[in-house]
Amino acid sequence: MSNYRHTQTAWFLHVALGIPIVVTFFVLLRTGAAVAILLSLLFAVLLVLFRSLTIEVSPDEVRLWYGPGLIRKSFATRDIEEAEAVRNRWWYGWGIRLTPHGWLFNVQGLDAVELRMSNGRKYRLGTDEPERLEAAIRGVLRR
Repeated sequence: MSNYRHTQTAWFLHVALGIPIVVTFFVLLRTGAAVAILLSLLFAVLLVLFRSLTIEVSPDEVRLWYGPGLIRKSFATRDIEEAEAVRNRWWYGWGIRLTPHGWLFNVQGLDAVELRMSNGRKYRLGTDEPERLEAAIRGVLRR
């Protein structure tokens, strides 16, 4: 049973990859170039894999997954010491990145919740509702 579940859609990524998919498709139609086929497939796979980020909080763990769930990560709540809403620098980017504040999992926007783990590591979970996510995580940590 989850206490919180939210999916953030990567609208910017839909545009940023959707345009190249259409352009390379038309190049393919006009030229038959193998490179256009490969680029179209690469952009389409990236769009499917990273089309959204879902975060779920339950009493036992915080889980996240991108798109259909092939890329996922979970954190046992017993290992989380603190959760805090934070704002990322724009140059940290989107996707899965190593930042000065630990690993970042994000699809768009600058808001995140930083998890400070008992082993000293930090992780940032990108979200468009940082206050709700922080409250949900803090709620399960109090138990």
